[in-house]
Amino acid sequence: MIKFVLMVNRQGQTRLSRYYERVEVTRRAALEADVVRCCLSRKKEECSFVDHRDVRLVYRQYAALYIVVGVTDTENELSIYELIHNFVEVLDKYFSRVSELDIMFNLERVHVILDEMIQNGHVVETNKSRVLAPLHALTKMADAS
Repeated sequence: MIKFVLMVNRQGQTRLSRYYERVEVTRRAALEADVVRCCLSRKKEECSFVDHRDVRLVYRQYAALYIVVGVTDTENELSIYELIHNFVEVLDKYFSRVSELDIMFNLERVHVILDEMIQNGHVVETNKSRVLAPLHALTKMADAS
């Protein structure tokens, strides 16, 4: 099961966070800082899977952004690694070469994309067209009014 998804930049600033397990708001900042420190301190040659406390971290770097997914130890790391890549491909398709600014200024759309792909900590959809269909429908409705 997926416990959380984080998107952070090289400076460690969180750009997106989604939790699928109850974590108190007061504890989230410390958890995010700890997870980011763990992932950013690793070398590029090292594995992108790391056990950290009670969660297994699967992360991937894209330009200046890191996408970190915390999962249970029973989850398949390679499928999560591929899910991260698929998520970025969907973002690229929607934003035409996604950047950190796209994420910052369109956070609600990024959350819609993520919610279409992951629900209650489980992957439910990976097809790019199906994931983007609700956003395209919203855009059409906004353009019609």
